[in-house]
Amino acid sequence: MKTFINVEDIGDLRQALAEAQELKQERFKYQHLGKNKTLMMIFFNNSLRTRLSTQKAAMNLGMNVIVLDVNAGAWKLETERGVIMDGDKSEHLLEAIPVMGCYCDLIGVRSFAGLTDREYDYAETVLKQFIKYSGRPVFAMETATVHPLQAFADLITIEEYKQSKRPKVVLTWAPHCRALPQAVPNSFAQWMNAADVDFVVTHPEGYELDPKFVGNARVEYDQRKAFEGADFIYAKNWSNPGVTNPEDYGKITCRDMSWTVDTEHMAWTNQAKFMHCLPVRRNLIVTDDVIESPDSIVIPEAANREISCSVVIKRMLEAL
Repeated sequence: MKTFINVEDIGDLRQALAEAQELKQERFKYQHLGKNKTLMMIFFNNSLRTRLSTQKAAMNLGMNVIVLDVNAGAWKLETERGVIMDGDKSEHLLEAIPVMGCYCDLIGVRSFAGLTDREYDYAETVLKQFIKYSGRPVFAMETATVHPLQAFADLITIEEYKQSKRPKVVLTWAPHCRALPQAVPNSFAQWMNAADVDFVVTHPEGYELDPKFVGNARVEYDQRKAFEGADFIYAKNWSNPGVTNPEDYGKITCRDMSWTVDTEHMAWTNQAKFMHCLPVRRNLIVTDDVIESPDSIVIPEAANREISCSVVIKRMLEAL
C-alpha cells in the first residue's frame, strides 16, 4: 500500500478488520517491520487523537517518529504555484516536500480545508503534492475532504459493539458555533457504504454531502424518522458543503438547536450507541447526559484510532 486516502486503499474490509483485531491483541508483534525506519508526521493543523494515536502506532511497530508542526517551529510554507513570494512565507512546498522525503520512510499529512474555495479543497492540492514530490508512501491524517484513519477506527468500533449482523447506522448533522470541514462525515459515509450496515444520513436541507461520498446511502431530512430503530448514532457537524448552492460552501447556513442529540433523540433509537470523533462541543452537538451515558462509546472509539493506524502503517512498511 503506497497511499491511504480512501476506503478502496485498504482492500478487503473483512481482512482489514481481522488484522485490526490481531494487532489489538498483539500490538508489538510486528516491531521488526519498523526497525531503523522513520515516520514523519506533518501537521498543518492542530491535533490531539491523530497525533498521539499515530505516533503510538508507529512506535508499536518499531519505528522512529519525527513530528513537524508547520505553523510552529518551521518556515511558513507557500502552497500555490506561480506566486511571487514577497510575503511572510519563506519556503515553497515544492522544495520542502522532497527535503522532508530525504529524512524518512513514510509520511503522514494533516491539512484541513480552507472552506473558502471548494474547488481547491476538493482537489486535495496539498496532499497530492506530497504524493507526487516526496518519493515516499503517504497516508492522510485528515485532509481537506477525508479522514480515513478516523473512519476505519469507527468501523472497528461498530464491529466490536454491534448486536446484529447488519446494524442500522445513522450519521446525523448537529449544530456548531464554528464552520467545520466535511472530512469526517465524508469518510464516515464512504466507509459505511463499503461496510455491511444499513446506513442513513440525516441533516437539514441544503447540507447535502458530495455525492461521491454519500453513494447509495439513504438521505433522510426528518431526524426523528432517521433515528427510529438505529443501533448506532454518529453525530457530527459540518459546514455547508456547497453541493446545492456553491456560494454557501464553508458557511454556517443552519443553527437549528433541535438537531442537538439529547436523551429524547436517543429514545427514538434501538438503544443505540452514541459515537463522535472528538473533540466535541457539549450541549451543541450532544448533551452531557448522552455523552456520559453507558451507551456512549466515544472513548473506545478514540482508542481504536491507534489500531486503525497500526494496520495502515504495517501495510505500508510491508510494501517498502
